[in-house]
Amino acid sequence: MVSRSSPRRHLKTVTGVSGGTDIYAAAVDPARSTLDTAITVAKIAEEHKFDALFAADLLGFGAQGAIGAQEPLIYLSALSAVTSHIGLIATVTTTFHHPYNLARLFGTLDHVSNGRAAWNAVTSSLGEENYSDLELPSPEERYARAAESLEVVHALYDSWQPGALGPDGRGGAVLDPALVRPIEHRGRYFAVRGPLNIPPLPQRRPVQFQAGQSAAGVELGARFAEVVFTSLTTLDDALAYTRGIRARAGELGRAPGLPYIFSSFHATYGASEAEVARLVREQEESFDIEAGRRLLADMLGGGVDLTGLPLDRPLPETLLPEVDSVNRRRGRVEIFARLAASGLTLRELILESRHTGHWSAAGTPEQLADAIEERYRAGVLDVISLGGLDEPRTRDFVTNGLLPELRRRDIVGSDYLGATFRDNLELPPLPARTHEPVAVS
Repeated sequence: MVSRSSPRRHLKTVTGVSGGTDIYAAAVDPARSTLDTAITVAKIAEEHKFDALFAADLLGFGAQGAIGAQEPLIYLSALSAVTSHIGLIATVTTTFHHPYNLARLFGTLDHVSNGRAAWNAVTSSLGEENYSDLELPSPEERYARAAESLEVVHALYDSWQPGALGPDGRGGAVLDPALVRPIEHRGRYFAVRGPLNIPPLPQRRPVQFQAGQSAAGVELGARFAEVVFTSLTTLDDALAYTRGIRARAGELGRAPGLPYIFSSFHATYGASEAEVARLVREQEESFDIEAGRRLLADMLGGGVDLTGLPLDRPLPETLLPEVDSVNRRRGRVEIFARLAASGLTLRELILESRHTGHWSAAGTPEQLADAIEERYRAGVLDVISLGGLDEPRTRDFVTNGLLPELRRRDIVGSDYLGATFRDNLELPPLPARTHEPVAVS
């Protein structure tokens, strides 16, 4: 039985906004806005006190088209004008961007949104063909560059000291240039003199999210992330991951409880157990198994040929790749290699691949609330992504079923807590600014 004692901090809620469908539709119908669906989702999410909107990003065309076609920062900047409280989480890679530009872009989003910006830092496993003629760097190289990027970006935000900007008594501002200091960064990947050329941010720094579950990803998250975006299929996975990353964060001197754990929840909703069973059966029967073979192969690193293998037998162990030999999405490879090693059949693995390694469940709103509460009370779920607000049936289950049930159990809050996204997430204070130049060897 789950304890009903309520901890200090409520579970925080996020929903995705995607421009792919509307971008395509607007391209053939000039009367339609690219932002139609996103504005609808954003307003519904804010009405129901979601804590944030999340914009993913992919940098290539891909087999399924230009999924994630919107540029997240521009997209969320537009949505900031039609919202006033909800956080804005943009996914942007460190592999193909310079940290000075990143600091200016996210700093500007924080200003135009009055303190609601967040950066989901990723290292990218796709899209290198659009940025150079070289192969995608190794995960170790990508994460080393990411670590230096984050050091530089954070130092740039802190290059403005308290009191650097003040009122001039005539409705304007006066600058004390002695309190705006160069960072004089010289590192392996970047040379950045600084300081940042935009004023101090409402949040001082945008909230730092990070996605990546390989060993290098965990190290980066433990060092820098305030919130880590995870793929944790089971409670045992979540417990092991949370213990590991928070122990490492503690060794690095981070505040207790950091980083927060953020999981996407792939839910199938039904009004009754019979309806849930029917929907699950229909989903499985309608799924394209051959397309699923290709998707599963991608989850296993892309170098596995599953053609012709029997569906109702486990995968041969010899087909599973060594994780360290894979250059793309090692976290996904670890998840699916572990599922394969557990004895799941190829058919079961293919069906699991529909969720790309994310936590999935099917049930009534009360049953789904039970699944969420279990992880929340276990201390392995601080932020959850609830999708489907763009679809009327799912939206009804989320806003009129699941969320009220979670609020009844005192798991999710009922209103915004402060002026900024950082306030609403109830994050601990940022570390003190440093007066020393930043350098990364």
